[in-house]
Amino acid sequence: MSTPVGPYSPAMRAGPWLVTSGQIGVRPGPDGPALAEGGFAAQARQALKNVADILAGRGLAWANVVKVTVYLADMGDYAALNEIYLSQIGDDRPARSVVGVDALPLGALVEVEVWAYAG
Repeated sequence: MSTPVGPYSPAMRAGPWLVTSGQIGVRPGPDGPALAEGGFAAQARQALKNVADILAGRGLAWANVVKVTVYLADMGDYAALNEIYLSQIGDDRPARSVVGVDALPLGALVEVEVWAYAG
């Protein structure tokens, strides 16, 4: 799981729900969190992996996710996002929104947050 880049929890349980904070494509590094090298695709894969790690750490998986929100610094990456997203989440198809934004933490190109039913 990635290390938060700010003063927040990676996820919080609220009743039967697990709500994640937005996950960007960072990996832990010797000097603190660093964005995955390799541009949008590498960051998107890492962001989705960070979400999957948070879910797994709480006994959940993509099958438990009911809502995904993705923030893109460039909506031109939308098609690439779809390909990477499908390869990472498998056959699960939660509801999803994709929002174009001006900027993300650390200059990230993508951020992903989810709501998962933890029953």
